[in-house]
Amino acid sequence: MNRRSFLTTLAVPALAGAQASESGFTSLFDGKTLKGWTIREGPESAFYVDNGEIVVNDSANFPAWLRTDKQYENFDFRCDFFVKGWINSGVYIHAPEHGRNTETGMKINIFHKQDHAMLPESVGSVFPLVPPLKVTVKNRGEWNSMRILMDWPQLRVWINDEIVQELDVESVPDLKHRLRTGYIGLESLSYPIRFRNLRVKELQSKDKWEALYESPSDFTKWEVNDGKAIWTQPGEILRSDGLGHLRTKEQFRDFKLQLYVRASKHSNGGVLFRAKGSGQEKHYEIQIHDVEGAVYPTGSLYGYKRAIYPKISPEEWFLLQMVVKDSYCLVRINGENVCEYDKMEILEPGHIMLQAHQTGRWLEYKHIRLQRI
Repeated sequence: MNRRSFLTTLAVPALAGAQASESGFTSLFDGKTLKGWTIREGPESAFYVDNGEIVVNDSANFPAWLRTDKQYENFDFRCDFFVKGWINSGVYIHAPEHGRNTETGMKINIFHKQDHAMLPESVGSVFPLVPPLKVTVKNRGEWNSMRILMDWPQLRVWINDEIVQELDVESVPDLKHRLRTGYIGLESLSYPIRFRNLRVKELQSKDKWEALYESPSDFTKWEVNDGKAIWTQPGEILRSDGLGHLRTKEQFRDFKLQLYVRASKHSNGGVLFRAKGSGQEKHYEIQIHDVEGAVYPTGSLYGYKRAIYPKISPEEWFLLQMVVKDSYCLVRINGENVCEYDKMEILEPGHIMLQAHQTGRWLEYKHIRLQRI
């Protein structure tokens, strides 16, 4: 369904819902402290409370942001924001634990300008991709109301009780593979914007994943396959060092796989799939090798297609997403499509395997989740 058809179908109920009931909402701000929130990628002074409002410190600098302690999937979020003069900020939705919020999750932009032409950076846009339907911001020292209704794949946004965004997220190629669960966050761009009356109502969950590794108890779903690699499970992190493989006991054919990876500098490893036996037989591997000049750097389908080198740094977590369906494979790193291949010939189910390929250079994995497709 294209956006025009989607708007025609949903416009009336969406507008009717702009003044929807407040029942079932949970407050996200006590008006006194930042309890329930965590400051990320910035100093503790990046956000503070004043006069019952959350204030962005104008010296905080990007990429500082404030996030909820809890993650949300489908929800109805509401808040007020104050605009006076040049103001730029945003509300993140489905923001990741690690990585780029506007590329793995989404950002509803807040901007003071009363644009006449709708732009991908106008207030209410899904920044920097989808312009709003209209601009309704009040910018002369005035409070504005915002409502974000996320019920995948439908995203609706109201500013000052007027619908400004109504979108089938899956109709936008750059959005369809974004995270469907994540943090709600407030962005710092060093402008002293204020927020108040933050509250949320959770809606029905639709995004079902199987946990392959979330805690040491999940290690029973795996078996050490070969080699002399050392696999340790310090809490939510699965760590490898040495040479060898760890494989799932179960086999999978078509799936989505999502995990966070962190590796030592110039590490060498990978994620194998549709693998049989020891991993020495024919299989597919997504390479983990942070050497930009390598023939097959991180994200490559080893032996088949070189990846666009992703935006990653040694010893920093990055989000790895895979889509495997029939002969097709898509690899995304930190929200960027880095490798796409549609000529895979091994179509039988196989193990998913984690590869340790170099002694003295460790790799870590966490939140390994799978969705069968």
